[in-house]
Amino acid sequence: MPRYSPCMPALCRDCLTCFDAGRRCPACGSPRVAAHAELCDLSIAHMDCDAFYASVEKRDNPDLRDKPVIVGGGRRGVVTTACYIARISGVRSAMPMFKALKLCPEAVVVKPRFDAYVAASREIRDMMCALTPAVEPLSLDEAFLDLGGTMRLHGAPPAVMVARLVKRMETELRLSGSIGLSHNKFLAKIASDLDKPRGFAVIGQGDTQDFLRAKPVGIIWGVGVAAQAGLARAGIATIDDLLRWDQRDLVARFGSMGLRLWHLARGQDARKVNPDAPVKSISRETTFDTDLDDPELLDAHLWRLAEQVSARAKAKGMAGRVVTLKLKRGDHRILTRRSSLRAPTALADVIYRAASPLLQGAQAAAPFRLIGVGISELAADDGPGFSPDLLDPQAEARARTEAAMDRLRARFGHDAVIKGRGWRGG
Repeated sequence: MPRYSPCMPALCRDCLTCFDAGRRCPACGSPRVAAHAELCDLSIAHMDCDAFYASVEKRDNPDLRDKPVIVGGGRRGVVTTACYIARISGVRSAMPMFKALKLCPEAVVVKPRFDAYVAASREIRDMMCALTPAVEPLSLDEAFLDLGGTMRLHGAPPAVMVARLVKRMETELRLSGSIGLSHNKFLAKIASDLDKPRGFAVIGQGDTQDFLRAKPVGIIWGVGVAAQAGLARAGIATIDDLLRWDQRDLVARFGSMGLRLWHLARGQDARKVNPDAPVKSISRETTFDTDLDDPELLDAHLWRLAEQVSARAKAKGMAGRVVTLKLKRGDHRILTRRSSLRAPTALADVIYRAASPLLQGAQAAAPFRLIGVGISELAADDGPGFSPDLLDPQAEARARTEAAMDRLRARFGHDAVIKGRGWRGG
């Protein structure tokens, strides 16, 4: 392993050579260079896989490599994710499949294989944990890393180690990721999205204010459409607008959110990377390009979200006792409905069956711009995942079937067995 002291302000992302700033690596000639005056001083990273589901599909089926790929349901279904080739044509997550195929008729549609995505996520997580114990996962395909002890532990600065991580991902797993490197979690997450795919972006202490100043407030994690509308009514559209507000006035107007905005507008984020952060809930949601009121299409979304929540819960070895349905109307009003189960579950079938009547009961409030489902009151997944019920004598058989499907998919791939509901609308 080469020694990296003293550290130079540029790094070749291909051969990992550190050197004085330049357009190309002097060792291998690669133009894939990360350069920044603080490159070797920053230790908080955010790694975000590139079009993760679609990338796994292309890796596992080389015939798809140069084709636009959409992961999702049939013609009456929805887009779960799309590769970058399909995105060039305007295809986006949560888009109705008929619209996606109209934009990109040559696309290959692949049904989701969540077992494969969970397996790939675990392999990536193992690679991260080999670098640092301070890994805080956000989802299957992204995580924060605190690499503050990297030089002492590995003899290389954080920038080199995260570059080595994504290089190893590409070499061993044939999956790519984008890196954001900064001095806190807020800015690292923003940076990881600046140069996708296969990106490496740096936001240093010295350029934080200049970077943020003209950005829209929507760049702040958690400031969605509804929050942006509320801020706009106060004359706040950009970070510059926030900087003009006194802290006390922001808190008086927006409460705890105002205090958070005051700090983040200045690039201040004291949150630590916490690998032991308790998981309080597991959820997935999707936002539509246009408001949706078709009951069949909404139900199709619900099933796929239940599958995704189930996959994440099973990967974490957790089960939830409460199923929550979240709906957002076109006027941004949020409807939340909950159903308590007799026993904690991680089963997609149980999650879907609990949420489906909640959706049916809220149908009169349609159209909706967002639908989400989640489980909470989490516990270890050490039970059957259902409770015996005389009114549902087939529950046990369905649970056994789902467990058998999980085992077959883990061994032979997702398409070894497909549940009928998964083809709905195909």
